[in-house]
Amino acid sequence: MASRSGRAREVVSAGAVVLGPGNDVLLVHRPKYDDWSFPKGKLDRGEHPTSAAVREVEEETGVHIRLGVPLHSQHYPVRAGTKLVHYWIGRAVGDGDVSGYQPNSEIDEVAWFPIDKARRRLTYEFDRETLDEALRQARKTRTLLILRHTQARSRKAWRSDDRERPLLATGKHQAERLVPILAAYDVRRLLSSSSTRCVQTLEPYAATTGRKLRTDHLLSEEDASKKVVRALVTGMVDDLHERPASAGALVVCTHRPVLPWVFDAAAIEDPGLAPGELVVLHLRKHRIVATERHRVR
Repeated sequence: MASRSGRAREVVSAGAVVLGPGNDVLLVHRPKYDDWSFPKGKLDRGEHPTSAAVREVEEETGVHIRLGVPLHSQHYPVRAGTKLVHYWIGRAVGDGDVSGYQPNSEIDEVAWFPIDKARRRLTYEFDRETLDEALRQARKTRTLLILRHTQARSRKAWRSDDRERPLLATGKHQAERLVPILAAYDVRRLLSSSSTRCVQTLEPYAATTGRKLRTDHLLSEEDASKKVVRALVTGMVDDLHERPASAGALVVCTHRPVLPWVFDAAAIEDPGLAPGELVVLHLRKHRIVATERHRVR
């Protein structure tokens, strides 16, 4: 079906291949279509795909998840036009028990299945292909998020100490919109430059989750150096790997002039982040196995 503009309508959704102990797979049954598939659903207006994936899994199964490695999106025709589904590997935060799930008109059955049984139970071939992709990446990863602070007042318009230069109203709005994105990766540790604009970028998430926001002047424009940043990032990555994957992700917020040193220490090319943009690194044994790039506006 075409829209008034003459272009086919695209429905955008997000979901997860949720893997449990032994790589059991969480599937849902939809009575309307009499099919078995992964939990997924349409994005709310203005919602980011990462937060939509987490929300839809919890709404459809009662299981709260954190996102892991991204998977290839599915794109296929539907009655309204086409459908685009963004997928990630998901891991339950908690025990993932679905025994108390209450069936409803949208999802009348939720269950964990062993891999072979899940593959047979899935209705669609493209879901089986997505499952196979997830299983190739099934080993757990650690997650590091590298964030450029959101939109701040201009240097020219600020007459005081640049360390105290605050966010604009637009930047504060971006910081609020970052909250569900950071939550999607189960960010539990927050490290920021001590400069006001970086601290204000992470304050909404810290306030929402109750997580402690740690600051370090060595991530500020005034005090950072390539050598110091390399040591700091190396230590953070080592610490990530010393903790279990269930300990959650780490976010680091700093400035445009400091970010090239951060990315160099992480062994990836500087992507040139815009204000409020972040890179998600999925690490396994100190090796990057997947990257993502997300921006809030």
